[in-house]
Amino acid sequence: MRQHIGWIAGTAAAVLVAAGAITYAVAEDGDGGAGNTPSADSADAGFARDMAVHHQQAVEMSYIVRDRTKDEEVRRLAYDIAQTQANQRGMLLGWLDLWKLPKVSSKAPMTWMGMGDMPAGEDGALMPGMATNTEMKKLEGLSGKQAEIFFLQLMTAHHKGGIHMAKGCVDKCAVGVEKRLAQTMVNGQKAEIDLMADMLKERGEGAVVALGRNRHP
Repeated sequence: MRQHIGWIAGTAAAVLVAAGAITYAVAEDGDGGAGNTPSADSADAGFARDMAVHHQQAVEMSYIVRDRTKDEEVRRLAYDIAQTQANQRGMLLGWLDLWKLPKVSSKAPMTWMGMGDMPAGEDGALMPGMATNTEMKKLEGLSGKQAEIFFLQLMTAHHKGGIHMAKGCVDKCAVGVEKRLAQTMVNGQKAEIDLMADMLKERGEGAVVALGRNRHP
């Protein structure tokens, strides 16, 4: 397991090192330059807005569990997720600033994917895979192995929803660097799902969210 953690940590570090270059590359890529700026209703803008919100919750969950367990493997994974997704979130919001587009839309989340007619978010779960307010509160009240298991279950569902959204950007976004970042998200989160499955097995649990709801496609 420690080898897996080391690999994930190395991957996260590589993403962080490359992130700055990707952020500035959008201005030089030709996709986001003058005359090619995405519109507020584009898939590029919609993905940037929605994934920034999606990532923020992952960061919050990661810091919650980091303070509620002494298990170094879980703490390391949570730290890697928090750092990687906080950095990516900053890039997404930075692109919206670069494009002079609003960070909040009056349209429903996932409209850019043709899913704007989805039912209103259940108990605060605005997009696929997001934890509900009840689940977030429950995670805050757990500690030790119980917190580890619940975090791993919630984050597995969260990653599956994130992968669904990122694949949508790969298919629909027009800005090259944003499409490449989305593919990086798909690859990284798939690897973390596999890692979390192993960690759940070690703890005698499977990747089944406690409240029994399927919030990812």
